[in-house]
Amino acid sequence: MRFDAVEKRFDATTALAGLTLDVRRGEMFGLIGPDGAGKTTAIRLLCGLLHADAGTVRVFGRDPVRDHAWVTEHVGYLSQRFSLYGDLTIDENIEFFAEIHGVRNFKPRRDTLLDLTQLTPFRTRLADRLSGGMKQKLALACTLVHEPDLIVLDEPTTGVDPVSRREFWKLLSEFLSRGITIVMSTPYLDEAERCARVALLHEGRTLAMDAPANLRHVIQGRIVEVMAAGYADAAAVTAALPGVRDVQVFGERLHVTLDNPSDDAVAEFARRLEASPLAGASVRAVAPSLEDVFIATLARKEQAGA
Repeated sequence: MRFDAVEKRFDATTALAGLTLDVRRGEMFGLIGPDGAGKTTAIRLLCGLLHADAGTVRVFGRDPVRDHAWVTEHVGYLSQRFSLYGDLTIDENIEFFAEIHGVRNFKPRRDTLLDLTQLTPFRTRLADRLSGGMKQKLALACTLVHEPDLIVLDEPTTGVDPVSRREFWKLLSEFLSRGITIVMSTPYLDEAERCARVALLHEGRTLAMDAPANLRHVIQGRIVEVMAAGYADAAAVTAALPGVRDVQVFGERLHVTLDNPSDDAVAEFARRLEASPLAGASVRAVAPSLEDVFIATLARKEQAGA
């Protein structure tokens, strides 16, 4: 799958502004970015649901618009608002989607998917009576009933409880081991860490694209986490300390980027923090998260543009 300088506009709004990225066969690839970054638009272009205004989109070498029937046969798409039929049972929903895709002998495939998703004991239950996590697993089973080579997931675990999210990821790992290529967007950057590669998107462009571990090298300096619960003006106090390059707030935690990456610099920062109004706050060095990488990359791009 490949995007080359793809542009897409909706009236006066530019959703994609020269998006370029590629996905390799058999990998799990993540599209990462805030709301409005262009993730859903890119996915809809990939599935042939939209026309690009400029640039090219290819799926296994095919144009997803011109060869839409072929793409529909080889791609499974799970949207943010996947529509199950509430008055149909689990079995009946899968059968319906099998018929849409022209899958004739679908029952063995259905039984396999129900076993994988642990939905077999509930196969006669109406979809309206399923929990959020079970609905997502059923949606995934419906997406996979025609055995696609690529599955595209648009924020599939949004609104799903943590246990169901974990089970959903186990399913994705199982399908990945079977050679299926997975492209997904997610607002959860801890989930993005599981992808082989990710593209960081902002305002319809690719900020960076690589394996999460490689992207962490964009951080120059050392990340220190400060637990600042209950402290007033913690970010401002920390930012004023010598040797601090940047401070980002993550709830009760501060991620502080130090100019000097050495262990001595971390120890010196801890001493200075103890002598500040934040005395008693816990301090520990941590590996950069994708949030840190995204913020640092975006700041670098903005500085370059300025």
